[in-house]
Amino acid sequence: MNEDLGARLEQLRAEIRQHEELYYGADDPVLSDAQFDALFAELRDLEAQNPDLITPDSPTQRVGGEPGARFAKVAHRAPMLSLQNAFQEEEIRAFDVRVRRALEAEVTYVCELKIDGLAMSLAYHRGRLVRAATRGDGLVGEDVTENLSRLESVPRRLRALPGLPEDFEVRGEVYMPLAAFSNLNQQMQERGLRSFMNPRNAAAGSVRQQDPEVTAGRGLTTFMYALDPSGSASSQWEVLKGLAEMGFRVNPNRARFEQIEGVIEYHRHWLEHRHDLDHEIDGVVVKVDRHDQQTELGFVTRSPRWAIAYKYAAAEVETQVLAIQVFVGRTGVLTPVAQLQPVIVGGVTVRNASLHNEQVVNDKGVYAGATVLVRRAGDVIPELVSVRDPRPGWRMPDRCPVCAGAVVREEPYVAHRCINPFCPAQRLERLIHFASRGAMSIDGLGGATVAQLVEQRGVLDPADLYRLSEADIASLERHGQRSAHNLLAQIEASRRAPLARFLNALGIPQVGAATATLLADHFLSLERLRAADPDELQQVAGIGPSMAAEIAQFFAGEGGRLVDRLLAAGVEPQAPTGGAGPGPLSGRVFVFTGTLEGISRGQAEASVRALGGRAVSSVSAKTDYVVAGEEPGSKLEKARRLKVTILNQEEFRRLVTG
Repeated sequence: MNEDLGARLEQLRAEIRQHEELYYGADDPVLSDAQFDALFAELRDLEAQNPDLITPDSPTQRVGGEPGARFAKVAHRAPMLSLQNAFQEEEIRAFDVRVRRALEAEVTYVCELKIDGLAMSLAYHRGRLVRAATRGDGLVGEDVTENLSRLESVPRRLRALPGLPEDFEVRGEVYMPLAAFSNLNQQMQERGLRSFMNPRNAAAGSVRQQDPEVTAGRGLTTFMYALDPSGSASSQWEVLKGLAEMGFRVNPNRARFEQIEGVIEYHRHWLEHRHDLDHEIDGVVVKVDRHDQQTELGFVTRSPRWAIAYKYAAAEVETQVLAIQVFVGRTGVLTPVAQLQPVIVGGVTVRNASLHNEQVVNDKGVYAGATVLVRRAGDVIPELVSVRDPRPGWRMPDRCPVCAGAVVREEPYVAHRCINPFCPAQRLERLIHFASRGAMSIDGLGGATVAQLVEQRGVLDPADLYRLSEADIASLERHGQRSAHNLLAQIEASRRAPLARFLNALGIPQVGAATATLLADHFLSLERLRAADPDELQQVAGIGPSMAAEIAQFFAGEGGRLVDRLLAAGVEPQAPTGGAGPGPLSGRVFVFTGTLEGISRGQAEASVRALGGRAVSSVSAKTDYVVAGEEPGSKLEKARRLKVTILNQEEFRRLVTG
C-alpha cells in the first residue's frame, strides 16, 4: 500500500470524525458546509479509486455522528440515511443517466427544497405521538420527545391514518425561521451570551435544551417529508399529500418533472428566489417518485440510489482583515467588528463582519492582517468562516472607544460592557431602538435622522423627541416640509403606544418584546409595574431573580427618571384591554398541558384571558390551575408536586362556561 495514500486516508477520516462530532454532537462546527463537503468528497473519491482500503468505521460507511450523552438513546425503526451530494449540472445529469439505465423505464422525479435544519423522526402508535428522536448516527438517535412535543407543528394526535398500521414513523426537518433566528441572537447578545452561528445550529441547540420550555419558546417549526411504512401511498408525491392530510406541515414548494431539464430549471429558480423564503435552504432534494422504482434501485452503504441532494455551492471568498474595530450598542455591550479589504461575496460587496465578542475573536484567532475566508451567512449576513493562520491573543479595550468610560465583563457573561450610562454611542442606539418597529414604531425615524437630531437639534434622550417642532425636523438634511409634517405626526401618534411596546422601547436590561408583553399583561399599568419590588416581579411567569433585580433597579435609577421625563412630555402608554382585568377568573393563573379535544391551546388560553385570568407557559407555586389534555407532559407531574389544582377538559369547560 502506498504509505502517503494510507496516511492521507487516515488523516481525512480523523478530521471528518472530529468535524462530525462538532456538527452533530456539539452543534458548534468550525468548518463551513462547503469546506466539510470538500473533505468528504476527497475521502469518497480516494476510497472509490482504492476500494480495498475502505474500513468499516470510515465516515463514508455511516451517517452523521454519535448520539449525544445528554438524552436517552433510541433505535430507529429503519436507518435514517444520508443523501449523496451533487453540486454541478453534469453530476445531476449523470444521476439521471444511472437511474434510467438501471430501471429501463420512464421516470418521474419529485423535487423538494432542502431545508437547512435538524433531521428528526417521529414515532406514532395508533395515531398518537410516542417518541421523537434525532438522526444521531443513522441507526440510533437521541430521545427528544419532551422537547419536540412542545412544537405546535408536531401533532400529538393525527387527523387521519391513510391505510397505516398501528406503529409507523414520520420523518422530516426541524428548523428555525430566519425571523426567529434573528430575534434569538438579539436576545443572546443583549444578555451578553454567545450568538448562534446560523439557524441550523440554533435549531439543533434549541432541540437539545434540558428545559423543554426553552425549546418551545425558540420559534422552531417543521417540514415533514417521509413516512415508514407508507400505507396506501405508492409514490413520494402521495406521501407528501398524505402527511398534509394527517396534520403535518409539508413544504408547499415542491414539484414533479418527467425530464431532468425540469429538475435543473427548478434548481436554478430557487437559487434566484431562495431569499424570498422565511427559512434557509441549501439546495433541492431530487427523488424518484414511484415507490416500486425506489425499491428496484435500492441503496448503497449510507444513501439511497433513488435520491440525491442537488446542493448550492456556498459563496466563500478569501480577503484580508485590515483592522478590528469596536462598536458600542445601546446596552453598552462592546462588539468587535473585522474591517475587511472590500470583496464581492455572492454578488454583494462586503467590508465588515461582526466578531460578536472577545471569545469569538480568539476562538477563531483573528488579528489585523490575517487572511480569512468570508461568506454571507444565509446569503445575507457577512460571516468570517476561518482564519488561514490563526493567532489568539486579541483583547477588548479596558476603556470605551467612544466615551473613554470603564469597560467591565460581568460573570457569567462573555460580553464586555461600557458602564457609563451617558455614553454618546449608547444614547444614539437607545434612541434608534426607542423609535423602532415593535417599540414605539415611529416610522421615518431611522438611524440617519436620529444622528442628525442628536448633532443638530440637541436630542439626548427619547423625551426630547416629543418637544420637536415641524421646523426642527424640516431643517435637517433631506427633510422638507412634507416629510417633517409626516414624521411629526408619527411622533405624536406614538404618545399613546400600548404599554407593552412602551416597555420594550425603554430598553430595560433583559426585557425584550415578549417579556414586555408579560409585564404589561400582569401589572396592567405603568404605575403598578414601577412600584413592584423584585419579589412581586418574580410572580410573573418567566421572570427569575436576575431579571427581576434588573427591572427593579432600572425603574429605581436613571430608567425611572427617563419615564418621568416621557410622562411630563405627554407620553401616555395605554394599558392592555384584556388579561387579568375584571372578570370571573380575575387573578387566576392557568397552565395548559397535553392535547385538548375540539379546541386549540390558543383558543383555550384566549377564553381564560377573556374572563380576566392569565394563561402562562410554566407551572409554579403561583399557578392556580393546570388543565390536562390527552398525553400531558412534565407540567402535570410538577403540578402534582406543588399541589396545584388539576382540571380535565370537561372540568375546565364547566369553569369557563359557568
